[in-house]
Amino acid sequence: MTKKQRAEAVCERLNDEYGTDLRCYLEYDYEKPWQLLFATIMSAQCTDERVNLVTRDLYKKYPDLEDIAKADIKEFEKDIFSTGFYHNKAKNIIACANVLLEEYDGVVPSDIDELTSLPGVGRKTANVIRGNVYNIESIVVDTHVKRVSKLLGLTKEDDPTKIEYELMKILPKSQWILYNFQTIAHGRRICIARRPACEECCLADVCKGKKVIANG
Repeated sequence: MTKKQRAEAVCERLNDEYGTDLRCYLEYDYEKPWQLLFATIMSAQCTDERVNLVTRDLYKKYPDLEDIAKADIKEFEKDIFSTGFYHNKAKNIIACANVLLEEYDGVVPSDIDELTSLPGVGRKTANVIRGNVYNIESIVVDTHVKRVSKLLGLTKEDDPTKIEYELMKILPKSQWILYNFQTIAHGRRICIARRPACEECCLADVCKGKKVIANG
């Protein structure tokens, strides 16, 4: 089985197991893409559940982009403290809000280069926006995607950008957005980092990592 054939088999199994009607695990309002953008910035080294708890109150306190742009940074740090790394996150989010207002009339861009030029926005965050807001085929490489993809033998790379480009070559384009959602679900439910349940895995027969795990 070639790597591309394995990728196609993986996608077929994931579709059967988790379905194709999935959405981002971060809460947001489609009418306000900047909310998802800032939530994704906050999600670095933090769980989606924690970010969702924070943003529920945060976006009531700061309902408009202008409110965040003019926020007091010390107060904003306190508002997002529990997401961790709050100094940099607060600085980047406030700076990003100002750039969006000054250069993009408050509209979050869809272009990958424009997105990654925003303060605090890397390729992962940019691809979350492109896929979830603009429905542009994009592959988001988070910790689950990296770990599961390596176990499956779809990549040997460690750098997220290299993994993204490698997966783009072998995954059907129609699966790019879904792959992230499905892999997160699989990583949380079955392929858990410290105790993968290989005997329950729908991907066991196409997974190169199963033997490695079984041999300890």
